[in-house]
Amino acid sequence: MTAANPSAQPLAASPPQRSTTYQAWSVLAVSTLAFTVCFMVWMMFGVIGIPIRKALNLNATQFGLLTATPVLTGSLIRVPLGIWTDRYGGRIVMALLMAATVPAIWLMAYATEFWHFLAIGLFVGLAGGSFSVGTPYVARWFPKNRQGLAMGVYGAGNSGAAVNKFLAPVLLVAFGWAVVPQVYAAVMLGTVILFWFFSYSDPKHLVPGNVTFVDQLKALKDPKVLRYCQYYSIVFGGYVALSLWMVQYYVGEYGLDIRVAALLAACFSLPGGVLRAIGGALSDKYGAHAMTWWVMWVSWICLFMLSYPQFEVTFLTVNGPRTFALGLNVYAFTALMFVLGIAWAFGKASVFKYISDDYPHNIGTISGIVGLAGGLGGFLLPIMFGALMDITGVRSSAFMLMYGVVWVSLIWMYFTEVRRTEIMGTNAPASPSLA
Repeated sequence: MTAANPSAQPLAASPPQRSTTYQAWSVLAVSTLAFTVCFMVWMMFGVIGIPIRKALNLNATQFGLLTATPVLTGSLIRVPLGIWTDRYGGRIVMALLMAATVPAIWLMAYATEFWHFLAIGLFVGLAGGSFSVGTPYVARWFPKNRQGLAMGVYGAGNSGAAVNKFLAPVLLVAFGWAVVPQVYAAVMLGTVILFWFFSYSDPKHLVPGNVTFVDQLKALKDPKVLRYCQYYSIVFGGYVALSLWMVQYYVGEYGLDIRVAALLAACFSLPGGVLRAIGGALSDKYGAHAMTWWVMWVSWICLFMLSYPQFEVTFLTVNGPRTFALGLNVYAFTALMFVLGIAWAFGKASVFKYISDDYPHNIGTISGIVGLAGGLGGFLLPIMFGALMDITGVRSSAFMLMYGVVWVSLIWMYFTEVRRTEIMGTNAPASPSLA
C-alpha cells in the first residue's frame, strides 16, 4: 500500500456552484430588464408618432419613415455590437450603449420639425442594438441544453413594445407627447445604474485575443446564415413593423381612441415578447427546425385572413340586389393578431436556437448579422406599409405584403431543410419523448 505524500497539497476546491448559478440568473434577470427598457424606447414612435403625424401633417409614407428611423440605427449597429460583445464582454458594452442613448431620448421632447425627429431618432435607435449584446452575453452563462431557454427569456424583453403601449398613451393623454421621451430618458438612466450593479463579467466568455474581426466574420460565408436572416426578417422584423403600425391601424380602420387602440395593439405585442421564453424551451426540446416550420405555417394562415380588406358583395336575388358587408371586425382581427404574436414569439426563439446549435463559439457575430437582417426588416416594412396604403388606399395591404414574404420563407425552408430531411432510416432524427 503506497503511503500518502504528506507534502502533497489538497486539490483546490472549485467555486461554489450556488455562486455561479446566482450570477447566471442575476445576469439573465437584469439583462432582460435592460432589454425591455431598450425595446420600449425603440418603439416609442409607435404611439407618440400619432400626434406628431397630425401636428406635422404627414402622409402614410412619411409616418412609416418616422416610426422606422430608430429601427435603422438599431439594425446597422448590431453586427459591430455582437463582435464587440464577443471581444470585450456584454457587461461593459451594454452599459455604455444604454448610457449613450439617454441624451438623445431627452432631446426628443424638444424636436419641432420633421427632420429633427428623423435625426434624433437615429441616435435613439441605438437602443435597438442591445439585442445583439445581451443574446451572446446571457447565453454563455448557461449550458448548451439551456441556452434556448436563456435566450428566450432574454428575448422576452421584446415585450417592451407592449409596455410602451400601456405607458405612453397614459402619459400622452395626461401631459402631452413631449413628456414621454423625458420619462423614458429617466427610466433608461435608472436602468443603466441597476444593470451595472447586478451584472457580472467572466473572462472565459471572451473570444481569444488572437482572433481577428475577419476571422469572426468568416462564418458569414455559410449559406445557412442567409436562410436564418430570412426567417428572422419575418418573425422579428415583422413583429417590430407591426408593433409600430398597429396603433394607428386601429385608430384609422376602426375609429378607436388612442388609448383603446394601444391596449388592443398590446394583444399582439405582449405575447410576441413574453412568450419568447416558452419558445426557447420548446426549441430546446423539439429542435429549431420543427418549431420554425410550424411557426411559418401558422403565420401563413393568420396573414391570409388578415389580408382581406373590408368589402361589400352584391348578389342578384329573386327579390332584387342584396349587398353584404364582409371583413374582420375588431374582435376577430385582434384574435388573429394575438395568435400571430404567439407564433412569432416562438419563431424568434427558434431562429436563435439554430444559431446557438450551429455556431456555439461565434454566437455574438452570427446573432449580430441575423439581428441586422431582422432589424432591417423592421425598418423597411413600415415604410413599405405606408407606401402601399398611399398607393392602394387599402390598409390591409400591409398584411398582403407580409403574406408574400412568408410564402418565400416556406418555399425556401422546404427545399433546403424539409425536402432533405430523412424521414426513416438510420439518419432520421429521433422522435421527441412524450413522457
